[in-house]
Amino acid sequence: MNEADYCEILTHGEIEVHGRVQGSSNQALLVTVSYNGVDIDACYKTELGERPLWDFPGGLWRREVAAYQLDQALGFDLVPTTVGRNDGPYGPASVQRWIKEADEDHYFTLMDRRELQNWFQRLCAFDVVANNTDRKSGHVLFDGEHCWAIDNGLTFHEEDKLRTVIWEFADEVLPSELRVSLEIFAQSSAESLLDWLTPSAVAMTQARASELVTRGSFPSYSEENEWPPYPWPLV
Repeated sequence: MNEADYCEILTHGEIEVHGRVQGSSNQALLVTVSYNGVDIDACYKTELGERPLWDFPGGLWRREVAAYQLDQALGFDLVPTTVGRNDGPYGPASVQRWIKEADEDHYFTLMDRRELQNWFQRLCAFDVVANNTDRKSGHVLFDGEHCWAIDNGLTFHEEDKLRTVIWEFADEVLPSELRVSLEIFAQSSAESLLDWLTPSAVAMTQARASELVTRGSFPSYSEENEWPPYPWPLV
């Protein structure tokens, strides 16, 4: 199936809940979505199941959808198909295509693989633009052929809160193809993000893309910063 097929099924299909994903902090649920005789597994994250956070408002599922829309706008192919639903069994939620891992690899076990370096560079740039405050190693999945970035709910904060395990590219020159994608997004209308984020959050997202292009290299961090550069736990 192509991306449009997945979007159609996840948007219009009937949702059957199987249970909670083990270890999920916000009661992510494993579901099957059925539409026109096709069944696909998905991760269902409801606003009802979210834990209140001091620095993020409720509705983290909207940021999950916005992360997918940002990925689509950039053309990076990082985030599994993700849609928003208001008609699910537990109210407003994101529904994301389930990725079946080939093994238990994560970023720390994959980071030295040469064939994945371009993908990790895209993810590093994506997290800077999305202002991801929780890119753990375990949020990178590998299906045997392709890597995927999941758990993107703690993103798009208007204050600088970047926390990630991906610092291997610090100060390296930004590849030209990434600069082009970022510049196009920075100058676009970003309409797809406005469906899920406030106008000010979208403006800040585009500003971060523009700043990254102007800088011309991946960012670095200082140990003196008040905000820790790494999430916890790391995996």
